[in-house]
Amino acid sequence: MNQILKKIFYTGLVSLSLFEILNVYFIMPMPGSQEIKSIDTAYFLYTHRWYFRIASGILITSGIIGIFNDRIRLLPILSIIAAGAVVCLFNFRMNAESMFKQPEKLTLKPKSANREGESNLAICVEYNGNVKAYPIRFLSYHHQVQDTFGGLPLIITYCNVCRTGRAFIPVVRGVHEKFRLVGMDHYNAMFEDSATGSWWRQSTGEAIAGPLKGECLQEVQSMQLSINKLFELFPDALVMQADDASLQEYDTLGKFEEGKSENRLTKTDTVSWKDKSWIIGITKGSLSRAYDWNELKKRRIINDKLGETPLIIVLSDDGKSFTAFERPSESAYFTARNDTLFSEGMAYDFSGNNLTTHRQALKRVNIYQEFWHSWKTFHPGSQENR
Repeated sequence: MNQILKKIFYTGLVSLSLFEILNVYFIMPMPGSQEIKSIDTAYFLYTHRWYFRIASGILITSGIIGIFNDRIRLLPILSIIAAGAVVCLFNFRMNAESMFKQPEKLTLKPKSANREGESNLAICVEYNGNVKAYPIRFLSYHHQVQDTFGGLPLIITYCNVCRTGRAFIPVVRGVHEKFRLVGMDHYNAMFEDSATGSWWRQSTGEAIAGPLKGECLQEVQSMQLSINKLFELFPDALVMQADDASLQEYDTLGKFEEGKSENRLTKTDTVSWKDKSWIIGITKGSLSRAYDWNELKKRRIINDKLGETPLIIVLSDDGKSFTAFERPSESAYFTARNDTLFSEGMAYDFSGNNLTTHRQALKRVNIYQEFWHSWKTFHPGSQENR
């Protein structure tokens, strides 16, 4: 009888440990976990986690009498300690929410009080008459910042493993949702809404698991600019400042934003079209295209056409800030000099404002800097501008 109870006891411990490992394995960047299609399995394990834990607990308590009837008790005690360590490690140390926290206090300041360096990169959002910037060195740790623009809630997100910055309106079916970082899928951050527990992909704003699967958050246009370029274009802009509670977590040297990170997940390939190479991605309706960052650095300006839409992609003289616009017509060919754009006798600044007539501003198009592995994964039909 004791042997049967022992088997039940150890089966419970092994089952609990294995579950806790798998529950985290599928949604964190562990060997092989992000290369497989595991989101449905991961969501099933997570949403049924208490069933697995209770079942394992029943096995452990049912067999524990047989274990402690023996005189030698060191092995079961060590086994319990080991299982407890696994539970604590994978629940409190290795889950995404424990490692990456939102700012305890969100502080934004104007140019006169800004403490961020002018060369630092930021995800900038212009909405409801407000312009705000969120430095990448902060976003790459927090992964999300919740803010309001003229009373409307926004969530500014970033995934440094994909190098993707996005801004969304966190309203689902008319309700303002709160989101928490839950892990990643195919190396892209995932957020869970508090009401339904659905999981949302950071790079697209789409719910990929849960009751709201298939729905999408409304994206808000954003730009990646240096702080210096931000204030040049928008003198009244506000810039997020460092959160005192997170100072030790920030990339204070700016290695990531400069492409000098040595971490295998966030490093940069300097050669074009490798997994960790930088690309510029653009979408228009169902069409998308990727442009090589190295090529853009050489040319500075690209006149192109995606579907029926004539486009222009421009890299600033600072070599960091970039933007894209719809060209007024297919025949309107643009050139650039000192971040001023010229076409058909008209001049435009880097934000698209017409400097010649102060009317007919260029229509800005959402454009992103991203690792190539991320763009080709989430835009599988994308054209490559090689």
